[in-house]
Amino acid sequence: MTKIAVLILTLLSLTTYSQTLTYKLELTEPHKHYYYVTMTVEGWKKNTLDVKMPVWAPGSYLVREFAKGVDYVKATSGNTALTVNKTDKSTWQVKTDGKSKIEIRYNVYAFETSVRTSYLDATHGFVSGSSVFMYIPEMKVNSGTVEIVPGNFKRISTTLLNAGGNKFAYSNMDELYDCPIEIGNHDEFTFMAAGCNHRVAMFGEGNYEVDKLKTDMAKICEEATKVWGENPNKEYLFIIHNLTVGSGGLEHASSTTLDVSRNTYSPANYNGFLSIVAHEYFHLWNVKRLRPAGLFPYDYDKENYTDLLWVAEGFTSYYDELLLKRAGYYDENGYVRILNSTLASVENTPGSKVQSAAESSYDAWIKGYRPNENSNNRTISYYPKGSLIAAMLDIEIIASTNGKMKLDDLLKKLYNDFYKVKKNGYSFADFKAAAESICGKKMDDFFNTLVLTASEINYNQYLNKVGYMLIATGRGNEPWLGIQTKDGAGGKVVISAVSDGSCAQNYGLLVNDEIIAVNKTRIDNNSLYRLVGSFAVGTTLDFLISRDNLVQTVPVKLDKTYLKDYLITPAENVAKEVKELKSKWLN
Repeated sequence: MTKIAVLILTLLSLTTYSQTLTYKLELTEPHKHYYYVTMTVEGWKKNTLDVKMPVWAPGSYLVREFAKGVDYVKATSGNTALTVNKTDKSTWQVKTDGKSKIEIRYNVYAFETSVRTSYLDATHGFVSGSSVFMYIPEMKVNSGTVEIVPGNFKRISTTLLNAGGNKFAYSNMDELYDCPIEIGNHDEFTFMAAGCNHRVAMFGEGNYEVDKLKTDMAKICEEATKVWGENPNKEYLFIIHNLTVGSGGLEHASSTTLDVSRNTYSPANYNGFLSIVAHEYFHLWNVKRLRPAGLFPYDYDKENYTDLLWVAEGFTSYYDELLLKRAGYYDENGYVRILNSTLASVENTPGSKVQSAAESSYDAWIKGYRPNENSNNRTISYYPKGSLIAAMLDIEIIASTNGKMKLDDLLKKLYNDFYKVKKNGYSFADFKAAAESICGKKMDDFFNTLVLTASEINYNQYLNKVGYMLIATGRGNEPWLGIQTKDGAGGKVVISAVSDGSCAQNYGLLVNDEIIAVNKTRIDNNSLYRLVGSFAVGTTLDFLISRDNLVQTVPVKLDKTYLKDYLITPAENVAKEVKELKSKWLN
């Protein structure tokens, strides 16, 4: 680099860091669902100032247009009002008139319950940073503070550094967006695990026992840390919303938010809760630090494409159950049943024969988060498909290294090479090369078959290496319509999806058709499938339907299902060395 280039970079750096940006977040009228935000910029040198609202939240791959919640954008400098013009869907431009200190005030409407959007009412406030805090493009790397005026709420839970009272510091905008904030009168408890202090902020009533959660969540955190060899956090925060209906979790580098059902802690559901804990906690390494190149760095203005969500999410889905096995919450049979269920769901999804794992990842923005009535026919989720890829790759690594290494070792290698040493994201070629290095061989066939295409997978090629076998059996002459139905207004039975190749599709039943009767027998959602199941394959049934309020009869000749039953079962006469490899996999 030339001396002139160094000088230019130095001057740019000095200009950037001589500017400061602080936020004030007021919750004075929570019943109106509005956060009142004030941005204060000092040291500004230009005649215009652009402020932008992100369009998405990292970890949730959908453009959500957070600007839709923004109202009343005003700017002042002292007592002088400044002109503000909106220049695109999520950008406001301030005419500064040469002023160096500018205050920008705006309101954010927040009334959507989810882990990726912000919420505010009289019971609590939840701030997902990218949906509340606008940013200034030239100041994304600047540090700053957020002062919270909580109104009648008494507690603030976040991993932002406390800067005194209700003021919190952030090192750059990435950190501010990555540290959700829970504000309310919630309970909080702590536990230690893997050398890290874990705080748990619990909003809402639930049937949980604090002491049990401390013990069980600590076990999960310890097992996850063992995979990676280190825990990079000194403090970690779980924000848990106990609601009537849960909606999952969203990962962050030093925290996570979980929306769960308030009865999720009952024995029948408890392992499901621990699985969500394991999934989001595993993300603090996989995707928040070890990150695909397409997600590094984050661009908050548009889609961030990657064909590696089958690793970022799918491998995490593999480990969220495997960690429970390692922690003792499943025995071997229990874990294999879960893997079996995942395999069956993928193989019985028609879209698994159409869309590859890589394509599913890349199209998350337009397909994965926008499912419709035909999604089952044309797409496959990178969560279960990626989980299966992880399982088969784990076995392949174990077998190729004679039990000396497993998938944990590949992840450690990638984490060290790309997060700790190169400090950038990895590509598909990088991932493949690392796997080949671990296995000591070329793996073109593995990745072409399991990742890059929607080819049929020979699971026994892998399962046999650890003493298991997959048995796939057809369902004989079981009649199958190939539809999904939903309850319409007034108890109507409405078709919500039609499977490719089914008799329903072949004979002309359509999505949104209301089924009134079958062979002159009135039906509801319960009796429909019992009635159809009582007839033999080859029988023609008359479906009385209403299509766009016009009543007609559609004859449908019943066909047998192409769905299969899948069973992963122990193989017979397994050699000693194979048993040892199985032990390496599951213990």
